[in-house]
Amino acid sequence: MNAYDAIVLAGGGARRLGGADKPGVRVGGRALLDRVLHACAGARATVVVAEPRRTARPVVWAREEPPGGGPLAALEAGVRALEAAPGPVAESVVVLSADLPFLGDHTVRGLLEALEGDTGDGALLADADGRDQPLVAAYRYAALRRVLGELKAEHGDLTGLPLRLFTRNLRLTRITDPVASFDCDTWDDIAAARSRIREHGRVLDEWITAAKNELGIELDVDTGVLLDLARDAAHGVARPAAPLTTFLVGYAAAQAGGGPEAVAAAAAKAAELANRWAQEAEAKPDDAG
Repeated sequence: MNAYDAIVLAGGGARRLGGADKPGVRVGGRALLDRVLHACAGARATVVVAEPRRTARPVVWAREEPPGGGPLAALEAGVRALEAAPGPVAESVVVLSADLPFLGDHTVRGLLEALEGDTGDGALLADADGRDQPLVAAYRYAALRRVLGELKAEHGDLTGLPLRLFTRNLRLTRITDPVASFDCDTWDDIAAARSRIREHGRVLDEWITAAKNELGIELDVDTGVLLDLARDAAHGVARPAAPLTTFLVGYAAAQAGGGPEAVAAAAAKAAELANRWAQEAEAKPDDAG
């Protein structure tokens, strides 16, 4: 996958949320904006069009004039900020809204791969009802500049213009992903997202991602190995041994230089110890060894 840049639009009025700070609303312990920024963490440069705030990773800030001028004015401000950033703008630009709780890096990669594998101007998501989501998309930088320029020449100003004008003359590939395209416009949407991440089969990955984000850890480990270790320690030694053992494995891995391999090696040693401990407890008094 080629290098890409990202523009995140996070400066809307959130009228259906009563004017609440939507990008800062937390779902699964993380602000919506931070969740989106995590999904596009591979970008060469990331511009957030909004008033500056604390975020989980560094970004470039931009603001449309006047503030609240709508998505096309915000998009133009994002493009200008990318052009002012060090280095040339990437050929592909991912454009995202800041209210996508289930957007993941795999979806961003999918959009970029669809764009790279096609001769069109962009690739965007369609929601569960088949409606285009222009703010969950990857566009060619040249197409972004061209269409924004054409609209500005036609209307004189981009303030207040609807998004449909932007996409009407673009050749687009569409990908259906009702989960990733789910956005939070209302408090009912927020409640549904908060409930969904706690569903069985999802909650553990959500928690681990949130914890790594909070602790500033960028480490991919085999969670299955650690869970098996915790189970063995709890069953073969005592229940409190599970959290203590996994803590000690983490500490040992850090002492060994960190990284997935160090975690796996430390976990394997601890698991073998737990198994030996359990075997001793189950052995009969006259067993040898």
